[in-house]
Amino acid sequence: MKTVERWLSTGRTPHRSIAHRAAEFLHEDLAYLWPAVEQGRREQRGNSELIAVYSTRTDAPLEMWRAMFERAEEQIGILVYAAVFLYESLPDFNEVLAAKAKAGCQVRVLLGDADSPAIVARGQEEKYGHGIESRCRVALMHYRPLISAGVQVNLHDTTLYNSLYFGDDRMIVNAHVFGMNAYGAPVYHLRRTGQSGLYDAYAQSFEAVWERSRPAPEE
Repeated sequence: MKTVERWLSTGRTPHRSIAHRAAEFLHEDLAYLWPAVEQGRREQRGNSELIAVYSTRTDAPLEMWRAMFERAEEQIGILVYAAVFLYESLPDFNEVLAAKAKAGCQVRVLLGDADSPAIVARGQEEKYGHGIESRCRVALMHYRPLISAGVQVNLHDTTLYNSLYFGDDRMIVNAHVFGMNAYGAPVYHLRRTGQSGLYDAYAQSFEAVWERSRPAPEE
């Protein structure tokens, strides 16, 4: 522990493998302890809720998503149109969410309604045509088996300004840029430090969309 204290007090960055083990032992996000290890950037003088910023979603470490979902005990929320990259990157993602729901964690997922005007418009803006509609349907195929496991899966038809992912007091915000697919847009990693901050602002957005959404069909 003294070695870890020296790392944090002196600003030293340990070797990548050691940093990963230390973060796991401390039950803390690696990007928060040593953002340079994952090529993130911790905000030094600004809002303390900001753990790290990544220029694109592809720059954000996969471990960040996994750690956030796995450490959550009270609630998990996902607000996206499709975000099939989670299933492509985390083959056991369904098992993780199902286990959390079984343990009493509230798990809510908001997916885009593939037939809604908002989805059609998004496809035209990103110049993918019907691609995003197809991704929404594929996403529903992935999430649908979780409904019987206690996970709440709803469909929404709102304009999505940001994709949101949160677990307890941690949140990942994938900002959206007009005409650009989400994988090329910035990502902000947040932690809730108090009320009425960045985390709460985005959380309120999630709740607003949830209120006007509808349960996804089980078949």
